[in-house]
Amino acid sequence: MSAETKLELLGLIDTAVGDGWSHTRACAVLQLADVRAHRWRQRLRDTGTLEDRDPGGGAVHGILSWEEAEILDLIEEWGPVDRSHRKIAHRGSRLGVVFVSASTVLRVALKHKVHLPGEPYRPRPVMPALPQIPWERNRIWIWDATHFTRAGRVAYAIVDVVTRYWIGYLLSSEQTSTQAQLLFARALEDQHLLDRDGKPPELDDDGIPVLIAWSDNGTEMTAIDTRKFMALMAITQHHGRPGTPTDQAHIESFFSHLKGDWPHLVTIREAAVLDAELARVRREYNTVRLHASIGYVTPDEHHGRGPSIRRARSAGLRRARAERIKENRASKT
Repeated sequence: MSAETKLELLGLIDTAVGDGWSHTRACAVLQLADVRAHRWRQRLRDTGTLEDRDPGGGAVHGILSWEEAEILDLIEEWGPVDRSHRKIAHRGSRLGVVFVSASTVLRVALKHKVHLPGEPYRPRPVMPALPQIPWERNRIWIWDATHFTRAGRVAYAIVDVVTRYWIGYLLSSEQTSTQAQLLFARALEDQHLLDRDGKPPELDDDGIPVLIAWSDNGTEMTAIDTRKFMALMAITQHHGRPGTPTDQAHIESFFSHLKGDWPHLVTIREAAVLDAELARVRREYNTVRLHASIGYVTPDEHHGRGPSIRRARSAGLRRARAERIKENRASKT
């Protein structure tokens, strides 16, 4: 209630009392407790104002001043990369500089009027793709191509659906089954899925193929030579519905992030420069950029480091909360 409203109510009470009403009756008609009116009068005499004062105090687990400063530094340094308060919070724990929740980062940003670009909302699927396949790394690879028109090249990419690890890419001026075979041959070798004799992965004991190649219905994806190569490598192909790019949402989202987070790629005109930049961006994508879909870590999950990173963040949050409570209580004594 504003100070002006309180003064007006006290004036009405004084007028009623002057006309012969009792103070208690006037307060009852105005639906105001008699004792509260007397407290207002006492405060007006003591302070000369009825403005509500700061209640003071604070939560014992409230963040410390140095943590707030670290959050602002993180936003300044990593805001253009991480874009959202959720990723900033996980970035802080990943770097070991500050352990706070995403809501705390957002609250500090709003307090200091710092703008974060944010990321568009993407609803999560109700159930994982290909539920009959074990949900683990190197089980489902999704692949597609995107064009870099200024350089006159097309880039093929393979991404692990489960871990979001960018396995490999191939820059070419053509789109044929030859590029598809070379892309997968490199990826299988990179992931050590070929034995010493260069033989492909075998079937599981339950008869399920070790690897699924997920793609759309492009000419090079459905070519007879590509199908023969995949069969030779014991890789099962899975195609989305024709004319339905959302069936390959993982790879479409990947290319969207690739050109959106690194927009300079589409301006490169030299093929050699583009190839070098794609190699650099791939390292950054796999080791720096945090992915919301896998728990705000880099694709460390592909190498088995995801659980340890999440455990370290949880432990850091518990330690940070205990330290805040200890310091805040000590400062109030």
